[in-house]
Amino acid sequence: MSLLLRHIRLSLGGFSLEMDAEFHGRITAVFGPSGAGKTSLLDLVAGLRRAQSAFIQLGGQVLTDTVQGVSVATRHRGIGYVPQDLALFPHLSVRENLRYGCKSGGATSPLFGFERILEILEIQPLLRRGVTDLSGGEKQRVALARALLASPRLLLLDEPLSSLDLNLRRRILPYLARIRDEFHLPMLYVTHDRFETLALADEMVVLIDGRVAQTGTVQEVFSRPANLAVAGLFTVETVQPGLIVKTADDLVTVAVGSALLTAVERNLPPNTREVYVCIRAEDVILLKGGDSPSSARNHLAATVRSVTREGPFLRVEADCGFTLTVLLTRQAGEELALETGDRVVALVKAPQIHLIPRSA
Repeated sequence: MSLLLRHIRLSLGGFSLEMDAEFHGRITAVFGPSGAGKTSLLDLVAGLRRAQSAFIQLGGQVLTDTVQGVSVATRHRGIGYVPQDLALFPHLSVRENLRYGCKSGGATSPLFGFERILEILEIQPLLRRGVTDLSGGEKQRVALARALLASPRLLLLDEPLSSLDLNLRRRILPYLARIRDEFHLPMLYVTHDRFETLALADEMVVLIDGRVAQTGTVQEVFSRPANLAVAGLFTVETVQPGLIVKTADDLVTVAVGSALLTAVERNLPPNTREVYVCIRAEDVILLKGGDSPSSARNHLAATVRSVTREGPFLRVEADCGFTLTVLLTRQAGEELALETGDRVVALVKAPQIHLIPRSA
């Protein structure tokens, strides 16, 4: 089911949200920093806010059209919403909270099946307990169940895992994946977490300062950020200015410092010369003790400048005519036994080098 957003303009004090977008994925990640307008977008779709200008259509139904004066009431939109604070009723039991979900959907037999929802989210043992007696992860599952019991056509999730620690997040993610796979229910999933996006979503929209910075599939957006602001959100570790010296078909040769790199880039504007060269740290392979044949076009002689432990990884800063950041697993780092001053070869495949025009 598609969600169409056109002529969106919402002003709140000194902040404004302005966008046009269309979503078709099972889970669309709404990605961006705090204050980007992500929650405001969900509120507009749910009918909880009124915009100065908006056209919102879900499937074949127009939900909001400020020009024609159309504004379908929130309870009639067929949308389930799990806000950041979960909005569970603390004075009611889990069972009573779930019954409220059934009532809000206007049906005693939920579209997805009461027992099936309890089974998938594993909350049958919680039914008699009070909400205040639940753990963070349990509250999250109850809030999801209540939203599903309203038989929605679209599910809105506003940073549903932000209040949970890392271990709880990893435990809740499979439940969200089961909802996606079992019910085929489209979702807008607000997050600023890269791992959640990669684990769940198939398309995404990046919001920065109330504007759409980029849309596309998750892999497209993460691997080819549209500009430096988006690249910064996704923690692209190496961003260096470069100068294009040769273009042949889709292969681009670019000078970065004293090094020459080959990249595959199909989307550069004509006559682009000055670019930023973006390389993810995990896309670099290090060899020690000499070069060897490989499928990578870029073999860069380098000197290790620093090695730093970061949890289960090692961050290596290497000088190869420019500063290149490399992220290794601890096992790989121990096998290489890297030390400051070591000579290494850095391998980078051409498709893993992304070029952004410096004017972008």
